[in-house]
Amino acid sequence: MKEITFKAFAITHEIDLNKIAIHCGIPKKFTWEQPLILKGDILESILHQNVDDSQMVLVFSFGSIVFTNHTHEDEIKGLLHFIHSFEQDFEIEHADRYSDDYCLHICETENIELTDEYVVVPEYEDFYPELISTVIAKSVALEKTEEQLGKIHDKLETMIDRLEKGKLRIGNKELARTTAKIVRHEYNTLAYIMILDKPDITWTSSTAGDFYDRMLEFFELNDRYKILKSKTEILYNIMDGFSTISHSIRGLFVEWIIVTLIVVEIGLSILEIGGWL
Repeated sequence: MKEITFKAFAITHEIDLNKIAIHCGIPKKFTWEQPLILKGDILESILHQNVDDSQMVLVFSFGSIVFTNHTHEDEIKGLLHFIHSFEQDFEIEHADRYSDDYCLHICETENIELTDEYVVVPEYEDFYPELISTVIAKSVALEKTEEQLGKIHDKLETMIDRLEKGKLRIGNKELARTTAKIVRHEYNTLAYIMILDKPDITWTSSTAGDFYDRMLEFFELNDRYKILKSKTEILYNIMDGFSTISHSIRGLFVEWIIVTLIVVEIGLSILEIGGWL
């Protein structure tokens, strides 16, 4: 049985593929949906060691990296240090916080078998490594975003607790910061990870398209995407409610100040008329 291993990391929100490609001497402009594939001489020049023909690294613009047939930690750390020289907003020590391992087994079988840890196919096709890498790269990126969504929920829960105690005092800056986190979450998830976009090979090969769809379904990427989208809409509704309440409280406070000033002015007028001032 032939085996190909995959190890995926979600390290940041965005990686500039074109900047890395220029450094590596790759004469190609990459779009969002295309991964940067490092292999052969280019990978050897980065790691400063010989690499096998089956080894490669796929770098995705939405912040994920997938290592194919790399089993040594030194190789992985070396590549992470290389990426860090271009994108410094992640910590190499915590790069494995959002990660996943997967395997491709090629053996005599009638049907493709999918599990949580591996997929078994009857014969090797060139598109398998890229399609598997794409799916698990999106999966770990979603995992990272799902946790960040939980942090936003925790922040809103604190606001709700304050509201229940009648102590909701939220400034415009705090509302703006929280709303910006929600917008950033939506951008990173719904727009940038591009769950609904498919690799080009799936449009020209029905076999590749069927395999990719099965991988998407097994990893529940579309369902997770819909859940995140639904939760994001709920967050916007909650923030609208907070904003309305906060503005109402501030408006009521201003009205009371105006009423107080009017009362004071009337009082002063009465004192003047009575000769006490």
